[in-house]
Amino acid sequence: MFEVMVLAIALSMDAFAVSIGLGAKETKHTSMLAFKSASYFGIFQAVMPLAGYLGGKGVLGWVQSYAHWIAFVLLLLIGAKMLYEAISEGIEEDITQITHRVMLMLAIATSIDAMAAGFTLTLLQVEPFIACALIGITTFIFSWIGVVVGKHSGTWLESKAECFGGVILILMAFKILLL
Repeated sequence: MFEVMVLAIALSMDAFAVSIGLGAKETKHTSMLAFKSASYFGIFQAVMPLAGYLGGKGVLGWVQSYAHWIAFVLLLLIGAKMLYEAISEGIEEDITQITHRVMLMLAIATSIDAMAAGFTLTLLQVEPFIACALIGITTFIFSWIGVVVGKHSGTWLESKAECFGGVILILMAFKILLL
């Protein structure tokens, strides 16, 4: 279960980073935004790995002999992508109004990685529903905290959170490969 907790923390860093940005932009109604952000990100981060797990379970019989390589590559790529996004100076879309549509798009964008990581749950031999609930709850908590942190400190922590998540996923990839 320790591995699931580490995975949950790593996967929640995308949503945490986005929540920091949302909190820095929104000066009023912080409690409502924190709840909204935590709910959207938490639900999507719980559902997407379950979809990845179910997809992985469906093909596990065909790829059993090299499933650890697939998990290694997926976690390595997701971690590398998070690191790249954290250090690259790309143009970010300026969000002027935090609507349902914006939150939905952000929740989907931050949880795509969780779907791919859900495949690795088949190798961790854990109860998938408990693991996905833990991922969702962890993301809910980090997203709430992210909005509050963003309101008080601005966006300086965004890229650091994504770097942390990326490094954790890369380390998990090597752990799966080596053990």
